[in-house]
Amino acid sequence: MNPIDTLEQAIRTVPDFPKSGIHFKDITPILSKMSLLKLAVEQLVLPFKGENITKVVGVESRGFVMAPMIALELGAGFIPVRKEGKLPRQTYSVSYDLEYGSDTLEMHRDSIRPSDRVLIHDDVLATGGTAAAVEDLVDRSAGEIVGLSFLIEIVELEGRAKLRYKEKVRSVIQM
Repeated sequence: MNPIDTLEQAIRTVPDFPKSGIHFKDITPILSKMSLLKLAVEQLVLPFKGENITKVVGVESRGFVMAPMIALELGAGFIPVRKEGKLPRQTYSVSYDLEYGSDTLEMHRDSIRPSDRVLIHDDVLATGGTAAAVEDLVDRSAGEIVGLSFLIEIVELEGRAKLRYKEKVRSVIQM
């Protein structure tokens, strides 16, 4: 079986979570088995080897899980993007709509320099709202977005179309 099929079979879909009509993609079976976790990180890193990535931005909360591992594999630093009020220093902030409400994300202003080559990582690309918000945060810091990395892309929701850097999106699994 190929690596992508192996990972896809491990993902569970949880209907009506966190609210009715949402089909939540549960990646915890991948996280709980070392061989699957290693395989996922390998697949996430593969398109970006040799791209001289200096920072990997991970999005709260599930993007935090694999982004530091991706950063280690690429020899880069890890930058957290958190929900409003969770970071202690001066931040850039952006509010956005998501599939079941709205939210605000923040990133430290001094975390990315103009010379940084940045990879944005999150677990799932759904409607694109979160990823587009993180693009805004990185653009404000003047870092160069080299790519956007997702374990899962839910194609029917057309989230990629909302992104300014859609041609730089790499998703391991498309559902």
